Amino acid sequence: MKFYIFLIYCLLVLQLCNGQSSTKKITKQPNIIFLMTDDQRWDNMGCYGRPEFYTPNLDKLAKEGVVFDNAFYAVAICMPSRVTMMTGRYNSNHRVGFVAPDDYTLSQADFAKGYPAILKKAGYRTGFVGKVGFTVTKEAQRPSIPKQHFYKENLGNTFDFFAGSETRPEKGLELWPENDLDLQEIYKEDRPNSGRTLKTGEAMLRFIETQPDNQPFCLSVSFYAVKHDSNNDMFMPHFQQFKNEEFSVPENYVEGENEKLPKVVKENARGVYLHRQRTAKPEQYQRLVRRFATQGYSVDDQVGKLMEKLKERNMLDNTIIIYTSDNGRFQGTHGLFDKCLLYDEAVKAPLIVYDGRKSAAERSRREDALISSVDMAPTIVSLAGLEIPKSMQGKDITGVLNKMQDLSQWRDIVFMEDLFLVDMFKAKNNPKADEINQKLIEENKSYRARGVRTKKWKYFVYYEHNPRIEELYDVVNDPLEQNNLAHSKEHKQVLKEFREKTEELYKKIIQ
Repeated sequence: MKFYIFLIYCLLVLQLCNGQSSTKKITKQPNIIFLMTDDQRWDNMGCYGRPEFYTPNLDKLAKEGVVFDNAFYAVAICMPSRVTMMTGRYNSNHRVGFVAPDDYTLSQADFAKGYPAILKKAGYRTGFVGKVGFTVTKEAQRPSIPKQHFYKENLGNTFDFFAGSETRPEKGLELWPENDLDLQEIYKEDRPNSGRTLKTGEAMLRFIETQPDNQPFCLSVSFYAVKHDSNNDMFMPHFQQFKNEEFSVPENYVEGENEKLPKVVKENARGVYLHRQRTAKPEQYQRLVRRFATQGYSVDDQVGKLMEKLKERNMLDNTIIIYTSDNGRFQGTHGLFDKCLLYDEAVKAPLIVYDGRKSAAERSRREDALISSVDMAPTIVSLAGLEIPKSMQGKDITGVLNKMQDLSQWRDIVFMEDLFLVDMFKAKNNPKADEINQKLIEENKSYRARGVRTKKWKYFVYYEHNPRIEELYDVVNDPLEQNNLAHSKEHKQVLKEFREKTEELYKKIIQ
């Protein structure tokens, strides 16, 4: 009898221990990997509907994760976009950008309120690999692109592992820990060129290899691809599968000039003359898209290696992976190259979230909730189980990810803006930049814009032009934004509604 009582006691203890173990596993802080590409247009991958862009690993990640079909950038150019995603603040709020008057560096105090610093303070091991794209200084200062960046001095307390540079590996690359000889070997100068994306991937894997088992980590990887297309920037063996590919051409691609563009855009925007140089002819379009597809495949290859490394280290089932880009690119659509302007090719974002803690059935779906790039920082902080600072203006999307959010109570509109003027970029180091900026506005050469996007409507206004120029699109019936309804009498009330909503959101952002 005593034996049976003892046996029951042992079983109860074992059950209790298992329950505690299970609870411990559920409450364990997840590893978080934030993957960002450079200028990768949202539809340049198979999972977003264009299989000629061969991205098997991203397609697999998408199939096993949540794919967002209505994600948008709050700003669609690299420096301010990256700061927005790291700090959870809109461009007009943080004011970090390329051109006056919004051409500040990010202060150390503001960087300390970004997701890497918050997670580091909470005990996470933090890493950064790739393109930083902005500068942190003790106090915010102008201009935003100093000759030296001093990453170790300004970011050394936040990142335990760092292999980054301003825009390309050959421009101010810094590496730490300095005693990690394998990391130093990856970027050795006399090493045969294997392509910048492969080196970024190797450094990313090195971080995972050196990760201790008893600590959560947050790794931010900012690929230099798919921006530049010279041979030195590409891994040419990957080009072979695309060299004869005839890529589909979007219906809103414009050969030559696009007469529909507003006059101020046609005469002043960088994307217009870059289109003439790079994509205005069909053969130019095919050449560039083949090369962007090559770079996208190189990134995809690194994502596959990352997944294998996480499996090898038994980390995958406690790791969340977020994949996005910093902005889109026109590639000849609308008669434009480049980015910035508020058409969907520039402002629509790829966004995939994979949560290894969940079963395949729980995590695999497409999601149409409206998401903004300003949501990335608060979401990462929330995923780590930490308090979101009041400075972050974005929304925590974990409820959407977990299907716990009542979508009838979710946002129905996102705000976006474009503060870039190419003539001001040319004057970025001019001490009279503010005077030059004011002169451009007075001469009606400013095409700065802000606007909003819902699931049905897109509205934006070139607010410094006199008179203001407005564009309004029914994106359900006109997804390629070909028919501007701003002058339609039957859409007068819709125009008024979104004009007022844009100004209302802008005023909240700058408070």
